[in-house]
Amino acid sequence: MTASPPAWAGSWVASRLGVRLSDVARPVGVGLTDLVGLAVRRNPRRAHLLVSTVLGKHVPTDPRLVYGSGLLLGELVRACLRGEEPSGPDGLLPDALRGVPGAAAGMRDLLRAPRIPVDAVVLGYAETATALGHSVADALGGAYYLHSTRRPVRGFATYGGFEEEHSHATSHLLLPSDFAALDRDVPIVLVDDELSTGRTVLNTVEALHAVRPRSRYVIAALVDLRGPAEAARTSDLADRLGTRIDTVALAGGRVELPDGILEAGQTLVARLPAAAAPDEPAREFTVSRAAVDWPAGLPDGGRHGFLPEHRERLEKDLPRMAETVAEGVGDGSSRVLVLGFEELMYAPLRLAEALADALPGVDVRYSTTTRSPVLAVDAPGYAIRTRLAFPSHDDPADGPGERYAYNVLPPAGQPGFDRIVFVVDDVGDTPALAGGLLRRLSALAPVLVVTVPARRST
Repeated sequence: MTASPPAWAGSWVASRLGVRLSDVARPVGVGLTDLVGLAVRRNPRRAHLLVSTVLGKHVPTDPRLVYGSGLLLGELVRACLRGEEPSGPDGLLPDALRGVPGAAAGMRDLLRAPRIPVDAVVLGYAETATALGHSVADALGGAYYLHSTRRPVRGFATYGGFEEEHSHATSHLLLPSDFAALDRDVPIVLVDDELSTGRTVLNTVEALHAVRPRSRYVIAALVDLRGPAEAARTSDLADRLGTRIDTVALAGGRVELPDGILEAGQTLVARLPAAAAPDEPAREFTVSRAAVDWPAGLPDGGRHGFLPEHRERLEKDLPRMAETVAEGVGDGSSRVLVLGFEELMYAPLRLAEALADALPGVDVRYSTTTRSPVLAVDAPGYAIRTRLAFPSHDDPADGPGERYAYNVLPPAGQPGFDRIVFVVDDVGDTPALAGGLLRRLSALAPVLVVTVPARRST
């Protein structure tokens, strides 16, 4: 007897708030419900949250699927810039999403095959799209990568900033170590996980163009939800600036929201049981550390810029570092989570991907912690089943606050992870981490901490 497929991870919200998703474009053979689920936000500006199934932020996901999806988006960007048809995307992602054995790794391997490098500047948005933007830059080969940040860093001057209007924390900074890498008339690729109204990316284009006009921009996202009016704003801005703005996405469609959804969402949140305070851990597994010997001079990510030569260096050293992590994980594990830290998404993703290759037969998953407060509901058809809350530990600019790790605690009746690898930069490796998140994680499984050096000014 064939098992029934799991409920779509947006059905709970859709049935209670009347949210509907409809497809408009399926350039790689998948639609919106393949790529996102739904949850409820604790945010007065937006009642719902689209939860990606391929981003690896809120949902622990096969890292090869996460990286392969980013490379696939990068292939769409490459084809757009070169005026070509995308190279072989048909059928790759649908099979990987269905869990066809070997499909995620096969998609990744095919898409990271060497191609003619494309010179571009790729900008990713903090915090959710830092690794996604990095993956797009990897697919282009010759691209310089930079992601926005909400962490001011001493010694790095601000190139520009912009506002993400619907976000719970809106201040973004661009802190490149070398302004000249941005001040070139090459295409700029702006990467985010979703385009809802497109205001953030248009604000960015206008701000960047005011500093250094460029002839071409490409907006890239996993899902494009803009309607005709929002798309027209993009065309109008391009005409006003005298530039070209293209848009690519893995899927395009619409989110249909009923009238009064904000009030309905607030009422729904109020009726649900309040989140309980964390219990004192009934048990504590070990917390150990693995020294991966991160290569000297290699940036931990794109906060201050990441060059093609950095990419080559990382590829060379990844297998060695993954072997060190595999030794720390040891034998006997069947489900391993590699957990990243807020904006630090790319280094954990690539370590998780290499670890999955090094441990055949082990179910390796990847996700990261976040600042975003989301309602957790342990029910089938809901995207955020469980939540771990813990105090911030990296002295952020907006002061101490609560942070979250979603779907790390197993839902009722489901198996948990038997090993957790937590990857953090040395700025966030503080006593507050040990007394907060690590203590929460060690109540679930043995924890292996991997610390990488954050880039500092010279």
